[in-house]
Amino acid sequence: MPAHPDPELEAILGSGLPHELSYALGGPFHLLLPDRFDANAAAFRAVLAEAGVEGRVYYAKKANKAAAWIERCALTGTGVDVASAGELRDALGCGVRGEGIVVTGPAKADGLLRVAVLQGCLIAVDALDELDRIIALGRPARVLLRRLPPAQPHSRFGLDDGELETALVRCREAGLVMEGFSFHLSGYDPQARAELAAELVDLCLKARTLGLRADRISIGGGFAVDYTDAEHWERYLREQRPEHYHAGKSFAPADFYPYHSPVAGPDALRAVLASDGLAGRLREAGVQLLLEPGRALLDRAGCTVFRVQGVKDRSGYGIVTVDGSSLSLSEQWFSSEYLPDPVLLPVAGASEPYAACVGGATCLESDMVTWRKVRLSARPALGDLLVYPNTAGYQMDSNESPFHDLPLPPKVVLDTAGDRVRWRLDRHPPA
Repeated sequence: MPAHPDPELEAILGSGLPHELSYALGGPFHLLLPDRFDANAAAFRAVLAEAGVEGRVYYAKKANKAAAWIERCALTGTGVDVASAGELRDALGCGVRGEGIVVTGPAKADGLLRVAVLQGCLIAVDALDELDRIIALGRPARVLLRRLPPAQPHSRFGLDDGELETALVRCREAGLVMEGFSFHLSGYDPQARAELAAELVDLCLKARTLGLRADRISIGGGFAVDYTDAEHWERYLREQRPEHYHAGKSFAPADFYPYHSPVAGPDALRAVLASDGLAGRLREAGVQLLLEPGRALLDRAGCTVFRVQGVKDRSGYGIVTVDGSSLSLSEQWFSSEYLPDPVLLPVAGASEPYAACVGGATCLESDMVTWRKVRLSARPALGDLLVYPNTAGYQMDSNESPFHDLPLPPKVVLDTAGDRVRWRLDRHPPA
């Protein structure tokens, strides 16, 4: 299943730089393209401006740990969504001001809450006991109240109707700066997000009758990334069978991320704002819209590069072993498969096309970077590179582990401005 063509990345891959980096670094690595991150964030902001809606984009830091993205946030005024003390420390250390950080996640640790309040961060309150711990700090605090989605009543996140009523009273009595409400929905349906956003606008109007500020809502993330075209995606789902995978492995279609989405990224935000006149409701009520995309801000902003260490021929296909592990392509963490096809960068001349699965360098049968038998442009040879495109969103480090004392793949930041491409190592954690 080929990824969408990316001429800029193809030029970088064809420049010889990946082979030089593989030699210099001595193992697998990730390439980062910060210019793409900037362009994606700007595209989301442009949709807000186009709709006449005031708002702010926050980068969901959990999608990728690299400092490069946070450095760009600090320079461009993009906010950052964090959910741990470490993420908050990294954001502050990269120059993002506390007022530009929203703190999410369940049952936040006391240390995280204390620093968030002291730095003036916006805190999405997930439970009443968490709200009480914020109040007990005895300092002015900025909060959103996280709404339990009525359509997902079994979610472990958010406050139900009764808890919201209690929370509003406590915010007023404690003198907290209750700035509004938030939610996060599973799935990628713009209509569902718009409907719940409209409910939050009504909650803001209700909260104002209690004397609370309530002038913003956060609709979280969930903006799909479109990795491939509809034809390839639908054919893959329709035709895939166990014999297409090493060892007869099988995946249910529901196991896969939706690698094709007809409405993705900024267009998905545009669809949310257009649904049921949401943009007009926000403007009329004077409510700002906050959003926290992660994967969508990292679309086409990075790739993962492995070096071929060996090839075994099997009946009708080969097993390619690379110098890393499946822990560096984290879709395996979700009992799934990263489906955009890897690209072979051979050292020498090409041969006939070759079908192969891709295994990691560990001693585990389950360490398969790619279970399916991918059709490569040639039979790989020792020293060739396999490049997995568009892996910056959630693939690079959600499940990283130095198993077998294999090194974690470093992140290489590319500066593509001007007439030359320069590179440096990412500085996570911040110096």
